[in-house]
Amino acid sequence: MTWLHENPDIKTIRVAASDLNGVARGKRIPTKFAQNIEQDGTRFPLSVLNLDIWGEDIDNSPLVFEAGDPDGVALPTERGFMPMPWLENPSALLPMWMYREDGRPFDGDPRHALAAVLKRYADRGLTPICGTELEFYIVDDSGKDLKVVPSERSGKRRPGAEILSLRALDAFDNFFTALYDGAEAMDIPAETAISEAGLGQFEINLSHSHAMKAADDTWLFKLLVRGISRQHGFAASFMAKPYPEYAGNGMHVHFSVLDADGNNIFDNGGSQGTDVMQHAIAGCMNALGPSALILAPHGNSYDRLVPNAHAPTSICWAYENRTAAIRVPGGNHKARRIEHRVAGGDVNPYLMLAAVLGAALTGIEDAEMPPAPITGNAYDQGLPQLPGSWAEAIESFESDARIKRIFPAELIRNLVATKRQELQAFADLSPEEQIDLYLDTV
Repeated sequence: MTWLHENPDIKTIRVAASDLNGVARGKRIPTKFAQNIEQDGTRFPLSVLNLDIWGEDIDNSPLVFEAGDPDGVALPTERGFMPMPWLENPSALLPMWMYREDGRPFDGDPRHALAAVLKRYADRGLTPICGTELEFYIVDDSGKDLKVVPSERSGKRRPGAEILSLRALDAFDNFFTALYDGAEAMDIPAETAISEAGLGQFEINLSHSHAMKAADDTWLFKLLVRGISRQHGFAASFMAKPYPEYAGNGMHVHFSVLDADGNNIFDNGGSQGTDVMQHAIAGCMNALGPSALILAPHGNSYDRLVPNAHAPTSICWAYENRTAAIRVPGGNHKARRIEHRVAGGDVNPYLMLAAVLGAALTGIEDAEMPPAPITGNAYDQGLPQLPGSWAEAIESFESDARIKRIFPAELIRNLVATKRQELQAFADLSPEEQIDLYLDTV
């Protein structure tokens, strides 16, 4: 309760956990009840973490009628209370994760899925360090068609994209200032902001940190960006492809792994990296097809994964090559790391990091070796491809042995049922309805 005592202006709190789609599910509670929540948690139906993107129950889910829709116990994560700078009334958010009545972690909780992968690393004396790069569009969605947001300074709408343009950033200086202030208040390490290749598209990098904090930071930052944008009169969207004619939103993740002495096990003192890094690359490559459902979880996700559109489509790796799915950046050898470039901005960060780090660990455990790194344009080399459709990705995820080494059976079952239900309904949506569905939910 220390934080609340230091912030006596807080009127209400929100308790929330991430569902499988990364949507925050929870409750609003008066501050006077906060101590009870912090000590004992609160109760949610387990099925709340397994809703579809519309917020509906999953048909025939064993969590609902078959089991009597039982409660779990939502307990605070180690993150603790934090402000919600996008709300007019002083409010605090308390992130939660779900346990069963008997105290066991709920296997359908995406944060627990990541925790299980990280325990496998810890059992080997290893600690993954991760940083994410989040791309998003700011859009005027007040009319029938999406438009670029007018500049806060000139009132004019930018006629085109401007990569790494200071003018584009400065046009929304009030927005970005509020965003960085909010990130600092929430202990989210927001670093560099740039303008990107799309119309009204930007990217902000989050500093490298331990993997669970990186996942928390990413999930919370998406809430913050969407909230601050609405506070400024427009929308922010992480959906994979809001505009057919412009680049999609990605969420690249950089990761290295430290041993018990704090040494980077990918660093061999030069640019090549260690054999262990090669094993991790092979693990990531071999899991790209089966894990596509995590990296591209929605119907709109597959509009982004097309050739020559700034998103990888080929299963390959390379040094300093942004057309490859797996890239090893240059720079100081002490920071040797892997960049995984497939995930869209619409992913659940907990599941994404669990999939990427779990795949890398599988490669390390099995001492797998990748093929030779490519050079040149990956789009032109006839390489193996990522799944080309949502339906294909669902089938691959459900049946793959590698996925079963990374994720618990209950989560696999729940996610597959969710995506099959969404796939069936998605087929009936018009393009306009698809944008309405995903624009600021994912």
